[in-house]
Amino acid sequence: MTRPLALRQHGFTLIEAVMVIALTGIVGAMVAVFIRQPINAYVDTARRGEMSDEADGALRRMARELQSALPNSVRVNAAGNRLEFLPVRSAGRYRAAPNASGVGDFLDFTLSTDGSFEVLGPAVSAQAGDQLVVYNLGLTGADAYAGTSRRALSSTGASLSNISYTVGAAQFPYASPNHRFHIVSRPITYACTPLAGGAGSLRRYSGYAIQAAQPTNTGAGSLLGNLSGVNNALLSGSVAACSFTYNTTGSARKAVVTLRLTLTRSGESIALMQQVFVESSP
Repeated sequence: MTRPLALRQHGFTLIEAVMVIALTGIVGAMVAVFIRQPINAYVDTARRGEMSDEADGALRRMARELQSALPNSVRVNAAGNRLEFLPVRSAGRYRAAPNASGVGDFLDFTLSTDGSFEVLGPAVSAQAGDQLVVYNLGLTGADAYAGTSRRALSSTGASLSNISYTVGAAQFPYASPNHRFHIVSRPITYACTPLAGGAGSLRRYSGYAIQAAQPTNTGAGSLLGNLSGVNNALLSGSVAACSFTYNTTGSARKAVVTLRLTLTRSGESIALMQQVFVESSP
C-alpha cells in the first residue's frame, strides 16, 4: 500500500522579512549617497544649458535686428539698460542731377517744394507709416528722431522706382555725399530690467511712434508700458544683470554695440556677451 507524501510548506519567517527590509534600506541609503551627486550635477547642467540657450537666443535676436539699424540711430540711455534704434526697411540711391538729356526727377535740396525723386538702381518698398531719411548724422540739425533728417512718405508699395514725400516746413538739411536714402519703419526698444536673484526680464517693444527723446519708462501708463501683444514681447526672464553700450570705432563707417546679459536660476548663473557691428556711415 502506497503511503501518502507529506506536504511541506515553503516561506520565510518574520525575522527573515525584517532582515531583508533592513538590508534593502541600508543598500538603498548607500546607493543614494553615491548617485546623488551625479543626479544633482545632471540637473545643474540641464538648468545651465536652458539658461544659456535662452540668453543666447535673446542676444542673437537683438544682434540680428541691430544689423538693420539706420546709421547713427542707435541710442542707449545713461543707465545702459534701454537700447533703441530705427530699423531700415529699404534703401537706395536718389537721382541727384538730370541725366545727359537734361531730364529725370532729381532731388533738389535748394528747392523747398521738391517732394519727389527718382530711385536709381533696384526699386524699393515702403509701407504705410514708414519714413524717409536722408543723411542722418544723429546730431542736432540732422537727426532722424528730431525729424530734421526725416520726412513722411506719400508713396507706398512693394516696388517703387519713384519716391514722393511731404517736405513740410523745410527741405532735407544735407545731401548725402553718396546720394543715399533710407526708408525706416517704427522704432524698436530693448528694455532690460535686472533684479537680484534673477527676478528681472528683457523685453522688446515696437509699434510706437518715433520720439525726439528716447522713451525709457516701461511702467503702466507709459508709452512703452501701454503696448501689448507682439509689440510688448518677453525675450528672457530670470535676468539678474545686463548692460548695453554703443561705441564708435576707429573707422568712420562702423560702430560697435556691446550686449551683456546674466541670467540666474536656483543659485546658478550664466553670463553671455555679444558685440555687434552696425553701420555709422549714412
